[in-house]
Amino acid sequence: MTSTVLRPEPVASERAATLRRQRPKRQNLAGWLFVGPVIVGVLFFQIAPVIASFGVSLTNWTGLRTPRFLGLENYVRLFTADADFYRSLWHTAVFTVAVVLLSIAIGLALAMLCNQRVVGVGVFRTLYYSPAITNVVAIGFVWFWLYEPNNGLINSLLKGVGLPAPAWLSDSNTALIAVIIVAIWQGVGYPMIILLAGLQGIPEVLYESARLDGARSWARTRFITLPLLTPHLLFLLITQFITSFQVFGLIFVMTEGGPGQSTMVYIYYLFQNAFALGRMGYASAMAWILFILIGAITLVQWRLQRKWVFYG
Repeated sequence: MTSTVLRPEPVASERAATLRRQRPKRQNLAGWLFVGPVIVGVLFFQIAPVIASFGVSLTNWTGLRTPRFLGLENYVRLFTADADFYRSLWHTAVFTVAVVLLSIAIGLALAMLCNQRVVGVGVFRTLYYSPAITNVVAIGFVWFWLYEPNNGLINSLLKGVGLPAPAWLSDSNTALIAVIIVAIWQGVGYPMIILLAGLQGIPEVLYESARLDGARSWARTRFITLPLLTPHLLFLLITQFITSFQVFGLIFVMTEGGPGQSTMVYIYYLFQNAFALGRMGYASAMAWILFILIGAITLVQWRLQRKWVFYG
């Protein structure tokens, strides 16, 4: 007489398959629980206000009174009846071009210096980068004292060597230049770090081959270093442009847009309209024009990369 033995393998395999099917669902649920608060925060505190600001830009809302719908009147007024709008845009353009080009150029020079294998080079890297993470208010106050026309350190040094000592921040001819100098000093550390990382990623064998072929230092820089750094330079051009076009802290601390309106940049003029004059709708229209302008220039930079960026 034979006995039949029931094998549990099919049941066990079905249970394992069920667990395998449930595991991705549990993992997805856990993932959403982690990122959910972040997504909700972005939606409610970033995307929703941006969308709402466009509606505000079509009104005369002051932040207190009931808004009245104006349509595109704020935009038309900006382009046809507001000379300060164009003045602030011009000052911002000058500031941005000067700061972006000079900070990247100086940052490249510092990166090449800090890429040398010398004792203590890490200390210099830290010192060069430290202004980039220093509070902008502290920087503004320190440089405000340095620019002081009578007892400031800069003018004391200039007088000591017999050079004229300008009234840096109280002269409309030098105020914007003075702020640009501070912005470059503060911001040069970031391009230096990015370009230093790029330099350290270039294979040394390329330089060795160039030396064997008789290439001098400038030739190696021109035909090896700069082409291989073009992706980093593109990244810096885009990010530094966006950052410089939104300068506010230094202007607010050091000049408040003066003397006169010689340092009235775009964001500071927007701030004045929104919080000093209570023209929230008008300021929102300025914000959207800034968004479109930055987006357009960034798109142009991205399209032009195919002509000069080398992704070797």
